[in-house]
Amino acid sequence: MKTRTTLVIGGTGKTGRRVAERLTARGVPVRLGSRSGEPPFDWEDPATWAPAVQGIEQAYVTYYPDLAFRGAADQVRSFANLAVEKGVRRLVLLSGRNEEDAQLGEKAVQESGAEWTLVRSSFFAQNFSESFWRESVLDGALPVPAGSVAEPFIDADDIADIVVAALTSDKHVGRLYEVTGPRLLTFADAAAEISRASGREVSYIPLSSEEFATSLAQEGLPMDFVTELTALFSDLFDGRGEYVTDGVQRVLGRGPKDFSEFARDAAAAGAWYDDRTRVESSAR
Repeated sequence: MKTRTTLVIGGTGKTGRRVAERLTARGVPVRLGSRSGEPPFDWEDPATWAPAVQGIEQAYVTYYPDLAFRGAADQVRSFANLAVEKGVRRLVLLSGRNEEDAQLGEKAVQESGAEWTLVRSSFFAQNFSESFWRESVLDGALPVPAGSVAEPFIDADDIADIVVAALTSDKHVGRLYEVTGPRLLTFADAAAEISRASGREVSYIPLSSEEFATSLAQEGLPMDFVTELTALFSDLFDGRGEYVTDGVQRVLGRGPKDFSEFARDAAAAGAWYDDRTRVESSAR
């Protein structure tokens, strides 16, 4: 397969950054699709889409804030159709497991006329170390509306390797891969793993959906976002996702990275070093 210029939407995010780094290392030309990119890409501004796909032959598509949110599928359909019209031949879409609304976005890509690959992923382990729950880990309390439900957290490096495989080989065209980590962990288990690796005490605090929504609202988040995220979490942690898959093995020929390895690597890289203390100290 010849080298194709690739648009990486969300190119500064958890998986997009890793995909862009891997493609660049292989000599594949990359354009970062982000608000700060050149040209910029913004899901909320369709006028940015055409310039972003100009001269592009394939794209890794991630949707922010989540493919299951209201209106996401319509935007993905509009983008996919435009991309194909402008000459994009292949689309690799990141989706979520057991998200019925996200499947509408998947269908949009499948019906676009492009070569497609779908990657349905479990929760990223890096949600604990790169935004989202990182501040909670630093605070020592992990408040999540998940009860005792277990999740097979997957490492973002595994997702990136899978996406790069789909972008650089024809054998993944027309395939849907559901990918997870190698084992199920409750959030209490995850907190314990992080505690052991980081040397800081982290406790899991199970919340009700109502408590979760209230906590998000108190952070000043828009109410429509609060409603969407609360509904998404209610669906994700209803027990349907308590299983592991062989998706990583099927694509990469190896098993997925374990959460304990992720935690050790993240701790060694300083992911849970509390730089807030250093800032406060230097201000005295």
